[in-house]
Amino acid sequence: MNPLFLICLLFAPLLFPHWNPTTATFASEEVGFLSTASRWVVDQSGRRVKLACANWAAHLDPIVAEGLGSRPVGDIAAAVRSMGFNCVRLTWPLYLVTNASLTSVTVGESLRRLGLVESAAGVAVNNPQFVDLTLIQAFKDIISIISKTKPELLYKDALLIMQKVVSTLDRHDIMVILDNQISTPGWCCSKYDGNGFFGDTFFDPNEWLRGLQIMAETFNSSRNVVGMSLRNELRGPKQNLVDWYRYMQMGAEAVHLVNPNVLVILSGLDYDKVLTFLSVKQVELTFEGKLVFELHWYGFSDGGDWKNGNINAVCANISRLMMVKGGFLLKQGFPLFLSEFGVDIRGYNQGDNHFLSCFLSVAAELDFDWAIWALQGSYYIREGKPNFDETYGVLSSDWRKPRNLNFLQRIEALQYPFQGPGLSNRSSHHIIFHPLTGLCVLQSRSNGEPVLGSCGEYQAWSYTSELNLVLKDAGLCLQAGADGEEVKFGTQCKNLGSKWVQITDSRMLLSTYAEDNGHMVCLDLGPENSIITSTCKCLVEEGPCSSESQWFKIVDSKEKVAHIIYS
Repeated sequence: MNPLFLICLLFAPLLFPHWNPTTATFASEEVGFLSTASRWVVDQSGRRVKLACANWAAHLDPIVAEGLGSRPVGDIAAAVRSMGFNCVRLTWPLYLVTNASLTSVTVGESLRRLGLVESAAGVAVNNPQFVDLTLIQAFKDIISIISKTKPELLYKDALLIMQKVVSTLDRHDIMVILDNQISTPGWCCSKYDGNGFFGDTFFDPNEWLRGLQIMAETFNSSRNVVGMSLRNELRGPKQNLVDWYRYMQMGAEAVHLVNPNVLVILSGLDYDKVLTFLSVKQVELTFEGKLVFELHWYGFSDGGDWKNGNINAVCANISRLMMVKGGFLLKQGFPLFLSEFGVDIRGYNQGDNHFLSCFLSVAAELDFDWAIWALQGSYYIREGKPNFDETYGVLSSDWRKPRNLNFLQRIEALQYPFQGPGLSNRSSHHIIFHPLTGLCVLQSRSNGEPVLGSCGEYQAWSYTSELNLVLKDAGLCLQAGADGEEVKFGTQCKNLGSKWVQITDSRMLLSTYAEDNGHMVCLDLGPENSIITSTCKCLVEEGPCSSESQWFKIVDSKEKVAHIIYS
């Protein structure tokens, strides 16, 4: 394990206090519960709070938060925080709170009945306080009287496991979004698994509404439970807009009735890839300031040929499609939460690697809230296979270290807000973000020339109407030298080599003309994070082509981005 990461993990609360007056990324006890202001999630003072979350699965067959057999829950929470996440999207199956057969099942029994003797033993060692807790107790008749009985009389030890996990996250200043992933415990999802849409075999709308109320009321006093996602990835042949509007509005009202403190998060159709219908008709609710929409975006499901296509064209086309499917909501003044995106974090899948660069560029430009799939490095059991390795997990399969430190560097800047209300009195400016590295174009402290470095270092750029890239505080222009050489800063902003044009459909290639031969060149990544110019890549759409080293995103910003440095 990297020694610096160990230091970060052990001393993160002292060395890297993620919530502070500059970033306001956590809804602290002083700040209060969250609400919405136009497209932003804000605290009670009206300051932007950006959700930068990791999905933590607790909806599979054991109905236990993954990883408790591998690490103490406090250590897992500390790792979440040290990796820069301020939020967990904690998944749960509906039957956790509505199925009487789970009344007296304990954690140990739940694992052992699936043949997971080793996992049960691991929980006994790492989290012994959980072994004999029931998944849900004394739950008979609760559903029928939930709206008539005071909360303190409804529950005895129900949901103790999830409550203890949430409480531990609270102690580490981590927000929680509760996500109803599925009805029957297990891996999600299939169109024909009976869990897909209202009226399916295992998806009774009335049972679902009761379950939402139970969860909302159970966590009514948990200050760090800031949102509830009503249902994950609606899908299947029964999908229709009439039932979507009917039940999603009913679900939102049911949650708000018993817990008006939480954000109410609504998912779309077709595996949560489509919210297009909201451009024609919005939902109608009795409350305001709590509504958020969610969307999912994976490279394997977006229709783009990330492996064999020209990446400039693929990224541009898929990004436009994402805006049509749900991104338009930001312009309409609604928060959009990309509640699932993910890739093979090992870096072995070339298609995923291309998708990730595109996703990060869009995430930087739109500055939306997001949650990566997934936190977990492995599952107790998934689709019948014990100790299933989650290659999309940010933690390793043994839960003891990050799976890929380079990946954490790439998402680091996006864990903090670039825009939004209450962040800064500074005037608007630009940053130049390089999605392949997760770094930004800065002025080197050693030689004063352009270099890629942490986006947390405040250096504001202006992209002028004359197509100059000007470092605002210094008044210096970015200038190309000879083809293949490092770019420089200069004051001759009218020179041809100081004009930077955004080319290709992606608009992420910044082109100019080389000083030595007058040929068109593009900004590119050089050795040791230097910045050079080289022949522009992937200008022709035919055939596979990769140009991520030349992708530079000009991003609107008002804020200095706080950060952690990994090495």
